[in-house]
Amino acid sequence: MGKVAWGFTCSIDGFIAGPGHDMSWLADAEPLDNGTTERMAGEVAVIISGRDGYDAAKAQRDERDQMTAEAYGGAWSGTEIILTHRPEEIADDPTIIALNCDVVEAVRRAQEIAGDKDVQIISADIARQALELDLIDELQVFVAPVFLGDGTRIFDVPGGRRYDWELIQMYEGAERSSGRTYRPKRR
Repeated sequence: MGKVAWGFTCSIDGFIAGPGHDMSWLADAEPLDNGTTERMAGEVAVIISGRDGYDAAKAQRDERDQMTAEAYGGAWSGTEIILTHRPEEIADDPTIIALNCDVVEAVRRAQEIAGDKDVQIISADIARQALELDLIDELQVFVAPVFLGDGTRIFDVPGGRRYDWELIQMYEGAERSSGRTYRPKRR
C-alpha cells in the first residue's frame, strides 16, 4: 500500500490559496528541474480534494494557466475524489468521484483505488481532519516566493494545535522552491 501524503505549494506567509481560492500566484513559483513534476505526479494514483477547491477551479477555468488548471500542471493522471455534502450536484462530472463520507472512509476508498501508489490530499481542511485521525504518513511542502496576506491557510486550528514533523527528504530538482518531505513525529 502506498502512502497518504498531504502535499501543497504555499506562499511564504503560509497560504495554499489566495482569497476566493485564487491560484494565479503559483505562476510566480520557482520552476522545478525538468522531469521533477512528472516524477512526483507518477507516484500519485488518487487525489482527495474538497468541494470549495473544485468549485473554484471550475469557476476560474478560463482564468487559470496550465500550471493551475490541472493537478501537477497537467502531468498527473489518476482518480480525483471530491468530498462534498452535496455529491448529487456534481455526480455528472465523469472526471471525478464525488463522495459524501467522513475522511476515514474517503482515505480507505482512495487507498483501495491507489493500490501500491500514493494518495495525496490537497485540501487544507480535509488534511487537517486526516492529521487529527493519524492518517497522514507524509507532508510534502513547496514554497513560492510570494506573500498573499489572506486566503486559505495551510493549517488553521482555532486555539492552536501542535504537530511536530521530522525531515525525511529534500526534493532533488526542487531546491529553489524548498521542496521538502516530512514525516509526523509520533509521540
